[in-house]
Amino acid sequence: MSELNDLYQEVILDHNKNPRNFREIENADKTADGNNPLCGDALRVYVQLEDDKVKDVAFKGSGCAISKASASMMTQIVKGKTREEAEVLFDEFHKMVTGELDIEKEENDLGKLKIFAGVLEFPARVKCASLSWHTLHAALNEEEAVSTE
Repeated sequence: MSELNDLYQEVILDHNKNPRNFREIENADKTADGNNPLCGDALRVYVQLEDDKVKDVAFKGSGCAISKASASMMTQIVKGKTREEAEVLFDEFHKMVTGELDIEKEENDLGKLKIFAGVLEFPARVKCASLSWHTLHAALNEEEAVSTE
């Protein structure tokens, strides 16, 4: 288990220090703002769709290492996916971090995102890990903002 914890920390630190897709998309089709008042995380997700596929996705904002790392990895995995595939990933990720999905026993498409399964042990951090996903979900559904309150 300590090997998994080390890998978790390494991935989180890398994505926090060097977040992928940390930028604005000027011609984004959809945007949404996310806010986690408990931790102080605040971000905006930008989505550019083409033929119902996520052509580009990015985020800007500030937050804790878990929040930023989750947003970074989210943008990597949903780029190129259809809107429906992105929504499935949102649902699976949310279920994983809240304990509703056993990633070892139930089929899923989470891949490298399984690294966040450990946040379940830290209830206050679940909102940090899921904020970007809720914000992406809001953007895809044309909602302007989401809060984890």
